[in-house]
Amino acid sequence: MSAEVLVSRPLAPQSVPPGSLPTQSPEAAINATGQHSSSGLATSGFRTAKYLLEEWQQGNSTTYYQAFADRDSSERTRQESKVLAAEAEARAQRSQAEATRRLGERLLDIHFWKSELAREVEELRAETQLLLQGKNRLERALDATEIPFSIASDNLQCRERRVGAELVRDGVELELLQEVELIRNVQELLKRTLNQTIQQIRMNRAAKEALEMDWSDKVEAYDIDDKCGRYNNQSTEIQFHHNSSKYEDNTSTPESWTQYSHDNIYKAERERMTSVNLRSLIDSILQDTAEDLRAQCAAVDRALAKRCEEVDDAKRKLENHLQKTLAEIAGQENNIAALRQAIKDKEGPLKVAQTRLYERSHRPNVELCRDPVQFRLISEVGELTESVDVLRQKLEAAEQALRNLEDTRMSLEKDVANKANSLFIDREKCMTHRTRYPVAMKLTGYQ
Repeated sequence: MSAEVLVSRPLAPQSVPPGSLPTQSPEAAINATGQHSSSGLATSGFRTAKYLLEEWQQGNSTTYYQAFADRDSSERTRQESKVLAAEAEARAQRSQAEATRRLGERLLDIHFWKSELAREVEELRAETQLLLQGKNRLERALDATEIPFSIASDNLQCRERRVGAELVRDGVELELLQEVELIRNVQELLKRTLNQTIQQIRMNRAAKEALEMDWSDKVEAYDIDDKCGRYNNQSTEIQFHHNSSKYEDNTSTPESWTQYSHDNIYKAERERMTSVNLRSLIDSILQDTAEDLRAQCAAVDRALAKRCEEVDDAKRKLENHLQKTLAEIAGQENNIAALRQAIKDKEGPLKVAQTRLYERSHRPNVELCRDPVQFRLISEVGELTESVDVLRQKLEAAEQALRNLEDTRMSLEKDVANKANSLFIDREKCMTHRTRYPVAMKLTGYQ
């Protein structure tokens, strides 16, 4: 068996320091082996493949050095491990602290937008409530216009029952027609405004719903981030989630997240300002329409009062003429009776004169003379006949005048009755009915 140095693992040449092992030439090793080698029968029981002392020493030295090198490498590894662990711990703490700080900043951002959303929700809710009150006012005002419309329509229908020449298109009728037209226009305006208000209420509620959804999401996100911010290494709820370190497909960016809430608030503010302007328009419309209706009502009342004065004055004049006509009729009747009596009174003298003439016509012979008596009797008959004719003509004229007076009386009585009927319609029906006209407060929807 050849002499060969055996070690447990080869020694790296770069790790063996120079001069650490004994130097010996191969020839010296062979000679040394030969000098100490046993030969013969005396050493036959002890001849074996043994290491040399130098090999043993060299092996020990190699083991010592390997142990030193392993310890040195292990010590360096331990130091590096401590430094690496400390750095990893510090990095982990810094990362966790940074993440916690970012969570705190995120909570502040969420809280800010959540507060802005809550403020806008409250303002929009209050504005919608005010707009609902405006809607109720419009509905009450629209209902209140039914009374003026029914009053004006009833006035027109009542005045259609005027008789004869009293059925005139006077100022009252013109004002009533204008009132009916005004009420219809007001009703159409109120209906359009009411529909616009209902649509705006829907828009306000839609914007409020979007704000509330955004606010609800932010409340949930705030709770989640607040819960995450309270986690620490000693928390009992933490565990491994291997698939959590990834970006979701539907995630938003901070810019889009901010813009989303900003857009919702902007839309809500726009709808709120539109609602504010609409409420101002509602107030203006209700105020203007109430003033217009009350002004037209006053105009109709003035026209009715003026017309009643005119009709009453005409009725008094007609009644005065009627009284005078009745007196004249009575006088004419007395005159006719006197004329008839005068004609009758002329019958006696006429009979006397004609009888005289008749008797004298029987005078005999020469006695049938045209003496002054004859002339006088003939003249008397002519005078009496002419007087009777004149009286008869005057009687006919008086009778015609009486007939005319009777016709005038009937016409006057009819006119007085018609004017009394017109006064009853305008004063008792129309003016009394118009006392139910709504006040301005009710026309503006406050009652």
